[in-house]
Amino acid sequence: MPTTLISGGSRGLGLALVERLLARGDSVATFSRSGSPALDALAAAHVERLFTARVDAADSAAIRGFVEQVATRFGRIDHCIANAAIAHEGVLAVTSDAAIDDMLAVNLKGSIVLVRECVRQMLVQASPSLTVAPSITVISSVVASRGSPGLAVYAATKAGLEGFARNLARELGPRGIRVNAVAPGFLETELSASLSPDNRSRIARRTALGRLGQPADVVGAVEFLTSPAASFITGQVIAIDGGA
Repeated sequence: MPTTLISGGSRGLGLALVERLLARGDSVATFSRSGSPALDALAAAHVERLFTARVDAADSAAIRGFVEQVATRFGRIDHCIANAAIAHEGVLAVTSDAAIDDMLAVNLKGSIVLVRECVRQMLVQASPSLTVAPSITVISSVVASRGSPGLAVYAATKAGLEGFARNLARELGPRGIRVNAVAPGFLETELSASLSPDNRSRIARRTALGRLGQPADVVGAVEFLTSPAASFITGQVIAIDGGA
């Protein structure tokens, strides 16, 4: 069975991904800064196949240690899903240095470090079976390409991830490792809970389906990208935004 590592798996989209990939039969490893009762319940129900830890996505050394633990526990890492992110809403003129640093450290640097450590493992481990090709999936956002008032710094970190994914796909393609990005629209998660009511209403009005998305709307695309059915897809950014 493949091993999939997911950052930020304690709630929202990350938790939905953990649930779906466990149901698929994967061994799953995930970390988050604070954990959650829902993730604890999953870990109790899947003792052999789910490994969890408390790790700050801004801590490069802690990420490195977690990836090493996963490789030791499961013997390999087949898929890496860089999902952990934070958002501080506010116009740039009043955005603090601390808020900027937080988003850059978690959303961009933390994801890059996680992917780097997973790639190092993928390059040295035994060749995968014909049915499991290694993959990297980074979770971006439609605001990276379309913009949203009050989210300029957040959008910059996600745009950085999309450029990272496109370039890394070229770098790793000859080694058989695929790299893609998924760009959800605004989802009903704790991450979007910080949006003002006016901003949430505006986002729903401009979306063709007239609502914010749910994590379940996105997990299918990520599951597909980590499956043999996506074996010829790399360097892509797939928007899942309800027609925003």
